[in-house]
Amino acid sequence: MTQHLERFFASLQNERRLSAHTLTAYRNDLSQFVEFLKAHFEVQDETAISLERIDALTIRLFLGDLLEKGYEARSIGRKLAAVKTFFKFLVSVKVLESSPASSVATPKASKRLPTFLNESQTEKLFEEVLAKLDDKSFEGARDKAILELFYGAGLRLSELIGLNLSDIDVEQGFVKVLGKGKKHRIVPIGKSAISALKNYFEVRRNFDMFHRINKERSQNDESNRETTPTTLEQHNAAFITEKGQRVYPMLLQRLVKKHLTVVTEQRKKSPHVLRHTFATHLLNAGADLRVVSEMLGHSNLSTTEIYTHVTFERLKETYKKAHPKA
Repeated sequence: MTQHLERFFASLQNERRLSAHTLTAYRNDLSQFVEFLKAHFEVQDETAISLERIDALTIRLFLGDLLEKGYEARSIGRKLAAVKTFFKFLVSVKVLESSPASSVATPKASKRLPTFLNESQTEKLFEEVLAKLDDKSFEGARDKAILELFYGAGLRLSELIGLNLSDIDVEQGFVKVLGKGKKHRIVPIGKSAISALKNYFEVRRNFDMFHRINKERSQNDESNRETTPTTLEQHNAAFITEKGQRVYPMLLQRLVKKHLTVVTEQRKKSPHVLRHTFATHLLNAGADLRVVSEMLGHSNLSTTEIYTHVTFERLKETYKKAHPKA
């Protein structure tokens, strides 16, 4: 068993070129499977495990053991996927004629309802919290525009980071997004986001991004100060730091968490909460599911349907409160 596992891991690394993180996950999942097999077949060493003795029932018992230990369906599914991949490899290299895992069904993971802000929390965020930002300063104007765009366009974190100036058309009121699978989509933006973006771009134009850099250069080398012109560099990135670099994930995560903490006590306070809020509020207001799916950049309509669970729960709550025989 051991030599087959090592041969499998070598294949994952050298032929499929999987990342170190993914390889570690495979090793951990299959190590857990091996420990189960040792207990199941009552052997002390994994070298004593016969591949021919492992059948579909053995693998189902492994899944049942995981379930008893409290693993969620999503985690169990991932571990089963590792086992299936291992046996598929053994078939491909002629160690086995068929995979005992091929007939084992993957457990269905329960869909988690997305975390989002309700209307009053959202109103407080934009009408009270963000209203206190100094939108005449570079950081204040930028942060307000970022939050308006997260909620106003339902962008993913990576999508907002990747935006370039040419992707945002404040006059026509849309943003061109490069989403998953390198697919472009056009998303409209509302008046509030447009106003915040216009203000940010104006502040940004008047902000001498390299004043601090040139000052630091002059302190290190006086001659450089005389020969290096003090000019504003043209930045392609839509959102940048005060040092002129494209914004990065941790900065945006801290930014969103800071402001969401004021309006909600829920555990999740990530940029994705604003994306969920964007979708939920649109559907609550009667937007077509397919249109929302297109704006979110979902490749499959079923991915968007999770938000209908949220709106349906709201309908049931309203029904119970309003109907005399509910």
